[in-house]
Amino acid sequence: MRAGLLACMTTPAQGNVIPDGALYACDNGKFGKGWPGATNWFAWLRATADRYGRDRCLWAVAPDVPMNAAATLAESRPWLEPIRTLGLPTAFAAQDGSEHGLIPWGCFDVLFLAGSTQWKTGPAAQHLAREARERGLAVHMGRVNSRRRLRIAQAFGCTSCDGTYLAFGPTANLPRLLAWMNELHTTPTLFGDDT
Repeated sequence: MRAGLLACMTTPAQGNVIPDGALYACDNGKFGKGWPGATNWFAWLRATADRYGRDRCLWAVAPDVPMNAAATLAESRPWLEPIRTLGLPTAFAAQDGSEHGLIPWGCFDVLFLAGSTQWKTGPAAQHLAREARERGLAVHMGRVNSRRRLRIAQAFGCTSCDGTYLAFGPTANLPRLLAWMNELHTTPTLFGDDT
């Protein structure tokens, strides 16, 4: 992280200490067991930005409802502007069904491909990623824990991704992950932009 090869993903429940100089992103903890409630989440987000610096924050994802596009839109929309008032780029978590007009284009900085594995690696998410890029937005894919998924994220034009791969056996998995990342830069993807 200090070398700039990886950034740190943090959530309210993790208690991660972000290394000096490392870039970071703030997830909300809605996927899993880390959601502390809206008031506590926003206080944590403000404290994280104050502690580590707004200039090092890649983005903060608005609260979402995993796997539910309509509920995510309702949950996220009120938080997009407050995140920006903290001086942070905002991310919107696209879910299964978001392709049906449930993306608040123009209100966020990063499209976060969330949702089910099948959806986020499928044609609907790929189309949304393409549209986001055409709008000048960054694209992030969540839960990328394999070489294959990393290549899919690359093919979709994602500028970042996250996963728990390093949490399970970091000594063995860090060299593998770094090799996968090096491969992304040296070997063209097998998937075209129309996959």
